Amino acid sequence: MPAHIEASIAAVAASALAVAGAVAYAGMAPGSQIFGRCVVATPHPLQIALTYDDGPNDAATPQLLDVLAQHNVRATFFLIGRFARQRPALARAIAAAGHSIGNHTETHPALLLCSNARIREELHAGNAALEDILGQPVRWFRPPYGSRRPYALRQARALGLTPVLWNAMGYDWKPTTPQAVEQNLWRGFERNQRRGLATNALLHDGGHTGLGADRLHSVAATSTLIARWRQYFAERNQHCEFVTPDAWA
Repeated sequence: MPAHIEASIAAVAASALAVAGAVAYAGMAPGSQIFGRCVVATPHPLQIALTYDDGPNDAATPQLLDVLAQHNVRATFFLIGRFARQRPALARAIAAAGHSIGNHTETHPALLLCSNARIREELHAGNAALEDILGQPVRWFRPPYGSRRPYALRQARALGLTPVLWNAMGYDWKPTTPQAVEQNLWRGFERNQRRGLATNALLHDGGHTGLGADRLHSVAATSTLIARWRQYFAERNQHCEFVTPDAWA
């Protein structure tokens, strides 16, 4: 093959890879705003938002609600529609405890890869489940895996939903220990402190493949982290504020 043709093919391949990489970043990176505005965090480093995905889950959510109540902290729960339909009383218990609730779709697909029709179905069904159970509008939406594209964000906003992502991760969706979850989130917190940002912490009280997921490591880490954050700021004569996305939207 002539050298100039090989060079052209290589250039096209490189361009295709660059485009694919840009699309992947825009549609998956939590901090990206390329496909549309999403709430991540604001320049208020004393603020911390605890957010939990993939519930309700009776193997962990009740224990988590107890921990949050003991510490007098409000959090945000992004619920999967099909699980809320199976555990409506638990979904109502989350709301009754004063926590915010968001739509995490009906079945937890990667929306970046879904058709427009599937995206509409997932968002509308998830919203219908939560609003029927709670008897009130849902304000927040978290795309599963953070995966989104412009159509998904437009559909969310058409339903009155504000997309919410994160800037610190517990990496707690797999078997692990409370200590590992705590340290993962603490690294994200320290990075956010250096940048002068609030911390929007992603944790899980459920698992998207089915009810019954073991997330007690996340429950234990939550209790330790709340105490550790309060001590950290008290030592600096500061007071941390636990918030929900309402404070940032």
